[in-house]
Amino acid sequence: MFTLADELTTLRQEKDTLEQSLKEVNANISKIDFLLCETMTENKTQNFTRDGLIFCMTTKTYASALADEKDNLYTALKTQGYGDLVTETVYANSLSSFVKEQIEQNDDRLPEWLNGLVSVFEKVTVGVRKATKK
Repeated sequence: MFTLADELTTLRQEKDTLEQSLKEVNANISKIDFLLCETMTENKTQNFTRDGLIFCMTTKTYASALADEKDNLYTALKTQGYGDLVTETVYANSLSSFVKEQIEQNDDRLPEWLNGLVSVFEKVTVGVRKATKK
């Protein structure tokens, strides 16, 4: 049991280290990408080949709804005939919490109206936290 606990702790620490490394690598990728775009622009170069790879500048457009205007945006999209862009979303964690509450309020059974609409399973896992010093 202790060997498995130690292995779990080691793996979680390794995961944290890898996630931090990934953040650093992504930050470096963004930095170098920016610098390479600047250099290519200065040299009036749209693309070039190096070591069998083609590097080309591309422009991507990103858009997001203004926080206070989401409902108005969705209404406008639907009115203009673009309703297929609007999707309703229920986040997995929110749904899980809601279903758990519903089960607790229904004598530990899934309410009939949710049968066939949701899949419910339980997963046993080990929580790990620092022990308090006594």
